[in-house]
Amino acid sequence: METLIAITVFMTLIALFMLFNVFRHLRRGRMLRAGGSFAGGVATGSLGGAGAVMVISLYGYAQLTGEQDVAMIEFAEVDDDRYTARLMIDGTRDRFFELAGDEWQIDAKLVTWTPPATILGLEPIYQLDRLSGRYGDIEREQSEARTVYALSEDVPVDVFEVAQRFPVLMPGVDAYYGTATFVPMADGARFQVSLSRDALIARPLNDAARRAVGEWQQNGT
Repeated sequence: METLIAITVFMTLIALFMLFNVFRHLRRGRMLRAGGSFAGGVATGSLGGAGAVMVISLYGYAQLTGEQDVAMIEFAEVDDDRYTARLMIDGTRDRFFELAGDEWQIDAKLVTWTPPATILGLEPIYQLDRLSGRYGDIEREQSEARTVYALSEDVPVDVFEVAQRFPVLMPGVDAYYGTATFVPMADGARFQVSLSRDALIARPLNDAARRAVGEWQQNGT
């Protein structure tokens, strides 16, 4: 990120210098040199602007270095097949969601870098994207209302969205979704959510979670 910011600032300063030269050449009647400075200013200004947009679009993402813990989630049963999910992320306030069903899933946006973007020295980044519940029974899943919540906020420019919609405009940017498999919900169950370079992993942290996962696997889910 520091490299990207430095390049953005450098290009912006060059663009400002070129703009100054445009006015200086115009005052002296050097139209050809003014045109050259203007063209150079537009080119470097465009690069600086693109860098600024990239920096802004990366706001809200966190760096991903190998597999790392990204959240904990705990469930409290409030009714039949309805749970309050408490999502705990370091550095943020706990968030509460009501999920319907007997299983839950969390998704994340993942962005990795390939040449030529690797010259910017950027690390892979991620952003938790949504939390959802579902029914293991297919008929109920088709007929019952689903509960899905956004975990990320909308921003004017999102590097993930741009890379997915216009890959030609974002060479060296690989954007994809990481998804944990559905895991059972149970009263008092707590799970650790970890993220690797290509997937989310939910691991039971207490007896209630381990029992729920054990019974869920025995039932052939």
